[in-house]
Amino acid sequence: MGTVVSITTVHDTPETAARVERALDWFAAVEACCSRFEPESELRRLCGSVDREVPLSPMLFEALRTALGVARASGGAFDPTLGAQMEAAGYDRNDRTGARAASGVGPQAEASFRDVRLDARRRSARLRRPLLLDLGGVAKGLAVDLAARELAPLGDGAGGFAIDAGGDLYLAGRNPAGLAWQVGLRHPRQPEAIFETVAVSGAAVCTSGDYERGRHVLDGRHRVPALLACSASVIAPNAMAADALATAAFVLGPRDGLALLRREAVAGLILSPQLERFTTPDWPGPA
Repeated sequence: MGTVVSITTVHDTPETAARVERALDWFAAVEACCSRFEPESELRRLCGSVDREVPLSPMLFEALRTALGVARASGGAFDPTLGAQMEAAGYDRNDRTGARAASGVGPQAEASFRDVRLDARRRSARLRRPLLLDLGGVAKGLAVDLAARELAPLGDGAGGFAIDAGGDLYLAGRNPAGLAWQVGLRHPRQPEAIFETVAVSGAAVCTSGDYERGRHVLDGRHRVPALLACSASVIAPNAMAADALATAAFVLGPRDGLALLRREAVAGLILSPQLERFTTPDWPGPA
């Protein structure tokens, strides 16, 4: 997934070590299923099947259902059908192997999330036109959630754990000091600085910003780089929702982004390009 994954646990036992290993395995499983860079991934196989109903694994179905749900909620600002545009812009290299991934699908301005039809009863999908799906806005969060489910017993009682997948976090229980986990949000203009610290337990924290890999986040409505914010952070019950909603809020900017987060009942912090701070009413504030 092009990122470093770390897991911190309060207790160190053989059972803990075994659960951590199984939790880490979920990241490889999600990448094998949901990567647009792997020609043999389930996602790429789906993209090669136009106007045909394709049965999906539970993993890919849930990733697509969340991505399409946030696309609808954001009016298309978040759109998982931007893979061909990302590829054409130069984001076509597999971070794991370094190899370039050429899908053969050219950018189509008229393609959108509305061209992907899910059937929940059949657990299937149908693409109405050729397009390349990019699940980068949900896949890492999905892997974090699956890892957190594996580690759940470690967060009971006096225990706790923290998962960090390149800044997408899930925190459970208490930290080694017996307190809520302290999460530092990176300053978008000072790489070594923390803009704000919040205390979190039993929730995910995900951030989307303009400082990672250049301006790689596109506005799905206009197919251009998102310029209305420099950072958006979301606290939600699960990382997949937090991941997608942080990206959508980043694209929408402070006014419309906060409106989306309030409708979705999650806490959020959005920084404007001038570093003005905007939050939902339930944002916990500096720790």
